Amino acid sequence: MQTNLRKELIEIFSLNKDQYISGQKISEQLGCTRTAVWKHIDQLRKEGYHLEAVRNKGYKMTEVPDQLTESTIAFGLKTKVIGKHIVLKEKVTSTQKVARELVHSGAEEGTVVIADRQTDGRGRLSRAWDSPKGAGLWMSLILRPQIPIQQMPQLTLLTAVAIVQACEQVAGVNTQIKWPNDILINGKKVVGILTELEAEADQVHAVIVGIGINVNQRLEHFPDSLKETASSLLIESGQTQSRRTLLQVVLKNIEKLYDQYLLYGFKPIKLLWESYAISLNSRVKVNTLQGSFEGIATGINDEGVLLLKKDDGQVERVYSADIKIL
Repeated sequence: MQTNLRKELIEIFSLNKDQYISGQKISEQLGCTRTAVWKHIDQLRKEGYHLEAVRNKGYKMTEVPDQLTESTIAFGLKTKVIGKHIVLKEKVTSTQKVARELVHSGAEEGTVVIADRQTDGRGRLSRAWDSPKGAGLWMSLILRPQIPIQQMPQLTLLTAVAIVQACEQVAGVNTQIKWPNDILINGKKVVGILTELEAEADQVHAVIVGIGINVNQRLEHFPDSLKETASSLLIESGQTQSRRTLLQVVLKNIEKLYDQYLLYGFKPIKLLWESYAISLNSRVKVNTLQGSFEGIATGINDEGVLLLKKDDGQVERVYSADIKIL
């Protein structure tokens, strides 16, 4: 009960951000005494929240601790659906696995699973994803779009655009996308995206978008096998970044682009994605399960499939592969 009241109190401050709200008004909204309000505010201060108190004006929350809790994420989160239901875990094998279980139990669209640490994080082709405690954002987002199965890869590209924009907005770094789901800074991977489908026949039940963002790792935190190819926002920007702020901006950007996508289709997203793509109009080597070949990456089609013009002039559609820019 006390925890619920404190959560409601933080929500009141979030809705009245940058404004003072009287103790009387807070007590009326919470249905408790002003003494109880003062006790909750005192407890929030002990937890790292900064609150100003001005006589005849009331209270205003001015600073939130940079921790990932339901309360800190909710304070200032500018979304209507995405992130309104947060499932926080200290340690999981994989946020994708937790999200999959939630889908089967009827979790609502916009549910986000966040873990402080993953012990078995995975990227594409079941590659291990290093997910150390407290250094990055490891999360999975549940979406329930009414779209044909073949359009599902579009959501990977939409997510990539949202994250690129968030990294630039929060960390001030120049970020690029390498098809299909790698986000690079200065040629090193900072973000991975893994989109998985829950469907039967031709009906999409849910899309689970897994996101791993290296935020505050230092070079020595990476295993030797990754030091030449991986990086973090801290390394590339030279500054420690707020995971909470980055998360809020990522969720806001995803919701904005997702709403546009549902209204106007993939074309606006496609244009944005191409503006950030590092591999377009470059010569690349494509490695697929069927073999390897080279050509010029000319763009993506309306389903998010890579179009590769081979040396003989034939245009190959690449649905899933690793590419290397030559």
